[in-house]
Amino acid sequence: MSTYAIGDLQGCDSQLRALLHKIDAEGGNRADRASSAAPDRYVFVGDIVNRGPESLQALRRIHALGERAQIVLGNHDLHLLAAALGIRRAARNDTLDAILQAPDRDVLLEWLRRQPLAYLHAGHLIVHAGVLPQWTVGQTLDLAAEVQEVLRGPHWAAFLANMYGNLPAKWNDSLTGHDRLRCIVNALTRVRLCMADGTMILDEAGEAARKTAAMPWFEIPGRRSATATVVFGHWSALGLHLRPNLIGLDTGCLWGGKLSAVRLEDRTLFQVDCPQYQAPTLSA
Repeated sequence: MSTYAIGDLQGCDSQLRALLHKIDAEGGNRADRASSAAPDRYVFVGDIVNRGPESLQALRRIHALGERAQIVLGNHDLHLLAAALGIRRAARNDTLDAILQAPDRDVLLEWLRRQPLAYLHAGHLIVHAGVLPQWTVGQTLDLAAEVQEVLRGPHWAAFLANMYGNLPAKWNDSLTGHDRLRCIVNALTRVRLCMADGTMILDEAGEAARKTAAMPWFEIPGRRSATATVVFGHWSALGLHLRPNLIGLDTGCLWGGKLSAVRLEDRTLFQVDCPQYQAPTLSA
């Protein structure tokens, strides 16, 4: 059995189908794999829906994989849940209507809201966007679990209603309530740039990002999650990013780039070309 980490789909199901076929055809010795008792597994780094043309199909495909698939929630996946409850209005470029009108929407959304925001697999910490520099791997998993517990519980609508916003921008262990949960969500599903003290710069097009010494979250000196290999997406402008303790997998499938998968056991790369469905934006 091998495990493949797959980058941001954003509703590009045809490309996912092609990528899975390529992995099946080229992923190793077919005879060895056929004799294996355990099938290959897939870990998706979030944003499996929205902006692309086949969000419903992508959601159904991954749901149908059952235990062979694991996802971590991205900002667009959380946005879908908020839109389904009427908490957030659809944006101009959203492509969520097919899911919201589907006969199996409740089954799919119930499954989606029970997915984690961080996942540890064989020394790989998988998140959608990033990890604050002061968080260890264990703390990241614990904080993600706090959000997961609320999202899976009876008060998940109240959580989603209070999820949006950029503050607090800096983590503090004493944070409580919705401020605490919002800070965790922003770090795991939205962050790209940080200050050296871990303050998140979430308005990347704004004055703060242009005038400060902000840097990629993974470049912060002394980052405490560096003991694991962090696997992430959310940053199509960064593209494929491979370091000894880092795997960035958003290669801009939605924007006419590629959909990428990396086999975690040996870092073999699998990619398929993608048509351009939308023009690139910072909010990807």
